[in-house]
Amino acid sequence: MKKIVVTVIGADRVGIVAGVAKQLAEENVNILDISQTIVDGIFDMILMCDMENAAYSLKEIQDHMGKQGEALGVEIRVQLADIFYAMHRI
Repeated sequence: MKKIVVTVIGADRVGIVAGVAKQLAEENVNILDISQTIVDGIFDMILMCDMENAAYSLKEIQDHMGKQGEALGVEIRVQLADIFYAMHRI
């Protein structure tokens, strides 16, 4: 398994979850777990995904998801899970 973490943040609006999930499906990336919150109109979502059978490289997925984020009006970041864990250790 090659785990990646996808983070999404921006103003809440209809279609964010659907747009992110659709793009990940097109990349052939499997969503393993998902958590989302909305606080005072700010949408925040973290997805743990498996890109073992992905149709594209990590860099390409990062680029595609970034463009999808622009289309949805949110910021989407994609990084390897190991890097995410190292950056967010408590």
